[in-house]
Amino acid sequence: MEITAAIARGPEAPFTLERVTLAEPGAGEVLVRIVASGICHSDLTARQNFPAEIPIVLGHEGAGVVERIGPGVEGIAVGDHVLVTYSSCQACALCRSGLPGYCEDWAILNAGRFGEQSPLAKDGVPVVGAFFGQSSFASHIVTGVANLVVVDPGVDPAMTAAFGCGVQTGAGTVVNVLRPEPDSSLVIFGVGGVGMSALMAARVLGVGMVIAVDLSAERLGIAADLGADVVIDGAADDVVARIKAATGDGATHALDTTGLAGVLANAIDALAPRGVVAVVALGEPTLPVEVAKLIGQGKSLRGSIEGDANPREFLPRLVDWYRRGLFPMEKIVRTYPFEAINEAVADALGGAVVKPVLIFPEQSG
Repeated sequence: MEITAAIARGPEAPFTLERVTLAEPGAGEVLVRIVASGICHSDLTARQNFPAEIPIVLGHEGAGVVERIGPGVEGIAVGDHVLVTYSSCQACALCRSGLPGYCEDWAILNAGRFGEQSPLAKDGVPVVGAFFGQSSFASHIVTGVANLVVVDPGVDPAMTAAFGCGVQTGAGTVVNVLRPEPDSSLVIFGVGGVGMSALMAARVLGVGMVIAVDLSAERLGIAADLGADVVIDGAADDVVARIKAATGDGATHALDTTGLAGVLANAIDALAPRGVVAVVALGEPTLPVEVAKLIGQGKSLRGSIEGDANPREFLPRLVDWYRRGLFPMEKIVRTYPFEAINEAVADALGGAVVKPVLIFPEQSG
């Protein structure tokens, strides 16, 4: 079938909306009409690093409606409203243990499908598709059953599309990895979409003190509105001192959403003895760590992907929090029509918006 997709052709080129061909769903696959799609930092990083001569359709925070199902599909029906998340094999030991983010084939399944393996083509020439099993910067996608979480039709897709990756990463890292208690203190370095999600999750859990650190005064204002007890300008010379002044002996938990060496150093220094910091971003390829600071005070450094969450269990939990008013996504989401994707990307890169979400025409195919 013919669909409309936003094609990326190199780091400096704008996305172009073009008509492409999408293959029919095969065994275990589902055709989803996309209604909304979040723009995640990972999409922009992938565009930045992808060869300009190879066109690709990105996007991996889709929400939509099932239009067709392939052979052997169970548990999904035509007309189901779904959130779309990352791919996993569902068969390896880690998938079976409820940790599909660490699937043995994660890199292969989520990097996109090339050549004749791709479900997308432009004038008979393959376009890289199935990015994170989706490529949801498109009016329709073909994806696997494991990527889908069925939700109530009444759930606003614009507010929940990002649950499939960025929100799941931030909130899941707090809930599943750091697990702060009510008497804990949590400092979040970087309050973009991931950091704001972590902040909202911490407030749901009733964490005693939450501190937000960021370079943007506007984002710090939003963080305060979402319940941060203390906000700190990340450019200040005394970030660590301010955190220790607010917490007494340092934070019990920290989350680094930047992946930057200087920020991670501050996160470790700001921890109380036996504190733990989680890193969720691939900002710099290597991050030097003063091991003595970890050993001497029993501090822990830990990585996490997709918040150590099982999407089929965690996304419904996020949806429930949102519907109960505990997870006010409307305070961080700004919507854009699909054709304004380049404006949305520019606003995201410039810091003018926390979480951009694309809204698709009702009939795009």
